[in-house]
Amino acid sequence: MTPYDAVAILLAGFAAGTINTVVGSGTLITFPTLLAFGIPPVTANVSNTIGLVPGSVSGAWGYRRELAGQRSRVLRLALASLLGGLVGGLLLLVLPDGAFAAIVPALILLGLVLVVFQPRISAWVARRHDALGGLPEHGAWWVWPAVALAGVYGGYFGAAQGVLLMAILGIGLDEALQRLNAVKNVLAAIVNGVAGLLFALVADVDWRVVALIGVGSVIGGQVGATVGRRLPTTVLRGFIVVVGVVALVSFLLG
Repeated sequence: MTPYDAVAILLAGFAAGTINTVVGSGTLITFPTLLAFGIPPVTANVSNTIGLVPGSVSGAWGYRRELAGQRSRVLRLALASLLGGLVGGLLLLVLPDGAFAAIVPALILLGLVLVVFQPRISAWVARRHDALGGLPEHGAWWVWPAVALAGVYGGYFGAAQGVLLMAILGIGLDEALQRLNAVKNVLAAIVNGVAGLLFALVADVDWRVVALIGVGSVIGGQVGATVGRRLPTTVLRGFIVVVGVVALVSFLLG
């Protein structure tokens, strides 16, 4: 690895950490960068997942103010992300390369549709639950399994995991978008963490890549928390859609 390669990977980690904290899909920056420098795809994927763990934790810490009062909710959904991330990591190790990735564009598109129509869907869900006595504190019944499925996807690859999580949380929970973004960062950190631990134990890892992405993503996580907190709800939703569209186009062209 040349000094140029190292700087490029470090900067890619910084960009990914920033984007992941605001919405997700930072993997769309780091993963192609690693492939461009000749790192084998599976090694690039597992090294990238481990490297982004510190950045995910950094982003979650940066949003700690918005997590106030959500401990019970986070703990409940954390179990779903933990189990989903473990299953997703195992799938990466045992399935053929293209088996799960074939449905990635459909998942991203679904997430985008949910984000775009989230206000209308949320209003409908709220009206329905008001008629039934109100939306539960932990959200609609389907939020937990949906978060678990998003964790499976995130443990396998992770690009646009944040888009899917924000769509699920935004529709299924009666909460401000910025506070949900804080929950999303914690859940993504758990998915990356459990999958990363699995990969560290059994997969071929390039630890130089892990270190470079880790340092960059930690700094980016703090920058992303500062920027993301200042974005109005409509701007944050628009940013989610833009990142999701880029993710979708990247997969289709790739």
